[in-house]
Amino acid sequence: MKRVEIFSDGACSGNPGPGGYGTILRFGAAEKELSGGEAHTTNNRMELMGVIAGLSALKEPCSVILTTDSRYVVDSVTKGWVYGWQKKGWKKSDGKPALNVDLWERLLPLLAKHDVKFNWVKGHAGHPENERCDRLAVEQRDLFS
Repeated sequence: MKRVEIFSDGACSGNPGPGGYGTILRFGAAEKELSGGEAHTTNNRMELMGVIAGLSALKEPCSVILTTDSRYVVDSVTKGWVYGWQKKGWKKSDGKPALNVDLWERLLPLLAKHDVKFNWVKGHAGHPENERCDRLAVEQRDLFS
């Protein structure tokens, strides 16, 4: 399996409001930037979209180190919450509906296809790729502001 690094971040004004995501894929010395946005979204949706965009860009199963500042994404997957929500018909432990089901349903098959290891970093703390992804996300967000 090829080893790929993915860095991702999301941004939103208003939550809900205009938002964007930025993603960097790195394979050896090669890098590719991806970004996008929506006029009416939430920060968590943009965090998920950045991850989905990065994993969707891979043409074959890969070993992925995925770096994000989103506790929502990292904890939901690594602590198994999303799999529990799915088993319970997309209900959380308190019985309330899980959020962003449409995006989780896109992400879970990608996580099954690739060997993904999550790496959480503190946002806005000087991590070069996280800062770069944030700039991409904010640029996209601002297109919809």
